[in-house]
Amino acid sequence: MTLFDELLEANARYAQTFPGTDLTVMPARHIVILTCMDARIEVVDAFGLAVGDAHILRNAGGRVTDDVIRSLLISSDIVGTRHVAVIHHTQCGLRDTTNEQLQQHIQDEREIDAAAIDFRPFQDTDESVREDIALLESSPLLRKDIDYAGFVYDVANGRMRSVAPPE
Repeated sequence: MTLFDELLEANARYAQTFPGTDLTVMPARHIVILTCMDARIEVVDAFGLAVGDAHILRNAGGRVTDDVIRSLLISSDIVGTRHVAVIHHTQCGLRDTTNEQLQQHIQDEREIDAAAIDFRPFQDTDESVREDIALLESSPLLRKDIDYAGFVYDVANGRMRSVAPPE
C-alpha cells in the first residue's frame, strides 16, 4: 500500500462523518490566514476554527508573494473576506539564512540555477510579519478596508502571540 492509498483510505473514513454540505465559498468568519507550510502548525485547531471558517493560504515561511496577492484579491473582492491574519513561527527554516545560501544549496544538490528565486528569508520573525503586513497594506491591488493582524506561533508550545503592527 502506498502513502497515497493510505490517504485515500483516511479520506473515506473522514467522508463518512463529514458534517454536511451547507458550507458556502464565503468563510463564515470572513478571514484569510496566511501562514507557513510547516507541518507543526495546525491553523484550524490553533485558532479554534471549524471547517468553513477561514481561507487558509500556506507557503514556505508564510510570506507575501505574488500568488498570495492573487489569492487575497480573489478572497476579498470576489468572496468578500475582510480580515487577514499573517502568522509566522518560531524555528522556521527560512530564518537566519540568505537567498544566496538557499540558491547555493539548490545548485549543489540538484545542479539547478535558482538565482532568480527570492525565497524571502529573514533574520527577525516579528519584523518579517511586519514586512509582510506592510506589503499587503501597500499593494495597489488589495482593498483598503481589509483589517490586518500579525502573529508569531511558537512550535514548542502551540501558543500564538500578537506582533505589533508596522509603523
